[in-house]
Amino acid sequence: MNKILIITHTADNFSIEKVTEYIEKNNCEVIRFDVDVYPLQNKLSTIFQDGEWVSYLETPETKHRLDDISAIWYRRAYNIGKGLKEEMDSKFYGAAMGEIRNTLFGFFESVDAYSLGKPSVYRRLDSKEEQLKIADKLGLTIPATCLTNNPDEARKFIVKHQNVVAKMQTGFAIYEDGIENVVFTNVVGEDKLEELDSLLYCPMQFQQMIQKKKELRITIVGRDVYAFEIDSQQSEDAKIDWRKDGVNLIDKWSRTELPADVEAKLLELLDTYNVDYGAIDMIVSPEDEYYFIEINAAGEFFWLDNLTEGNLISKSIADVLCDKAPRRNNEVMA
Repeated sequence: MNKILIITHTADNFSIEKVTEYIEKNNCEVIRFDVDVYPLQNKLSTIFQDGEWVSYLETPETKHRLDDISAIWYRRAYNIGKGLKEEMDSKFYGAAMGEIRNTLFGFFESVDAYSLGKPSVYRRLDSKEEQLKIADKLGLTIPATCLTNNPDEARKFIVKHQNVVAKMQTGFAIYEDGIENVVFTNVVGEDKLEELDSLLYCPMQFQQMIQKKKELRITIVGRDVYAFEIDSQQSEDAKIDWRKDGVNLIDKWSRTELPADVEAKLLELLDTYNVDYGAIDMIVSPEDEYYFIEINAAGEFFWLDNLTEGNLISKSIADVLCDKAPRRNNEVMA
């Protein structure tokens, strides 16, 4: 029986269970590796001796051999080393966490099997600049963009385009009194020009604001394309960034079809990155022009999956992992 290794954490959502259900229907076995209980509860070992590489994952319940897995789904790696800080001398903690991360990510990268996602893929797709450049080369339409820590360049861009939004390139959040405050996309007008001096300390991404007829979230798994749309302009809070009112809009999305040329270019984008999963954000203007905004290597999909009959996105993920659907070959020594 083929074994599929899922990398996640104990607080992940039910999408893991749905994908697991479909994997088991494909007569494959699931091994779940919750990284937040490593290393205090899970033990990971890789050994080379007598000309053979062998890897083991030991959990409180059982011991799994991992060197013979057929595929790996690098879903999430949150809260690695949870609880370790309270267990050891603080002077050793930083160094220990470095070793822990290096060991985990080294293992995930080196698995000689098909991988749906890798740490290195996530890091590469963190580059919004490369995404936009590749999308532009593929013929996708992108907004005018300025990435800078130079206040003068930002001011010139804003004055030229008038309607501009500012956004962070990462999941940027500010913590005050233990509360996380996510920095969403915001409009920046000429009345804010004097406030841009702080760019010297932290760069930002500025883009021409595109008027929205609708917003799209497109989840691609292998060659399967799941496109959903929402009229975010019906909610005052969601007009600039739909995530601000995401909870109230969660069941307002509906399945849609992409123009054939846009779908083909998005598939070519995944071909370029040699990945089999991407969550893509696009805007459709009142003139029906499709603007590429970004691709997320591990963007969430569960709320859209629930809007399909039988959780089809989960099924596509399972089929790709079990080699029941077309996939891009990315084995270490393919």
